Amino acid sequence: MGVNIKDVAMQAGVSPSTVSRVIANHPRISQETRERVRMIMKEMDYHPNAIARSLVKRSSEVIGLLIPSTIEQFYLNPFFPEVLRGITQVAQHAGYDIFLSTALHGLNDVERLEKLIRSKRVDGMILLTSRTTDPLLELVTELRIPSVLIGRPFNPLPISWINNDNRLAAHDMTQHLIRMGHRRIGYIGGSQELVVSLDRLRGYSDALSEADLKLDPQCIVAGEFLEDVGYSGMMRLLALAERPTAVVASDDVLAFGAMRAAGELGYTIPDDLAIVGFNDIPLAKLSNPPMTTVNVNIYELGVQATNMLLDEIQGSVRGPQHQIIEHQLVIRRSCGAWNPLTQLQGDK
Repeated sequence: MGVNIKDVAMQAGVSPSTVSRVIANHPRISQETRERVRMIMKEMDYHPNAIARSLVKRSSEVIGLLIPSTIEQFYLNPFFPEVLRGITQVAQHAGYDIFLSTALHGLNDVERLEKLIRSKRVDGMILLTSRTTDPLLELVTELRIPSVLIGRPFNPLPISWINNDNRLAAHDMTQHLIRMGHRRIGYIGGSQELVVSLDRLRGYSDALSEADLKLDPQCIVAGEFLEDVGYSGMMRLLALAERPTAVVASDDVLAFGAMRAAGELGYTIPDDLAIVGFNDIPLAKLSNPPMTTVNVNIYELGVQATNMLLDEIQGSVRGPQHQIIEHQLVIRRSCGAWNPLTQLQGDK
């Protein structure tokens, strides 16, 4: 049999409960006792059982991420692996594991999240999307589990969130195309149930309004953040009697689909049609031509979301935190405004 907590206690001349408190870093244990017990643990090659340790500490040292069953693009859109990379980097450094909850047969998303929280398998949650009607956000605030939303809630809720100013970012990109002389600009967006989609659409509309350009509903198409949606959306825009001369895609994956459609119809980018994207995923600079896009600092969103959550879990902050991560326009060839200097700056 291996060494157990009673063996350590006997060798150190303390009670098993004292050993448990040392493992849990209890503040009432003296430094002398703490050092003696840890030395004995090392000499006896004793490693506390993770489950038992979590019961003593009342902490699982696990961060939960719930993947809503309706988000097909989680597996197909590079945004999510990149934000997950940032989350994982911080969590591992802090000694936390990541629990990725995917769809379970027979349970809807709310039931799945409630089961995860009430079972105390996680110390806190990171939510990856926000919808106009969002029972998941309402649940985490009701159950008062430490939580951080990547995005922003549609309605005010007492929850921490981290986001870009997506409205301003879409405005800036649309304004860039207007300054280049475009007057009929199409827009391919994500689902109108998502808050990020609404914010980016509003930014596009703001820029048109400021330039006294008419907002034509025919120039706006929406769907999921998937390449096929960008393809079909561009086909619709190019079938208009008066087609756009430029298109804002609210996600790089949508822009890839739009480029594919334009190419199949014989259009040359950017000579015949300017196409710009959003998010600046690694593949954006490898497209043909390289894609003009908005860098939203995806990795940093994941890093800072996890830092905020750990602050809540460890009690170092009180009340919800809110943070905006800045965006940058990355000018490449697909908009027609490229030059070698901006190319080098954009690809850093």
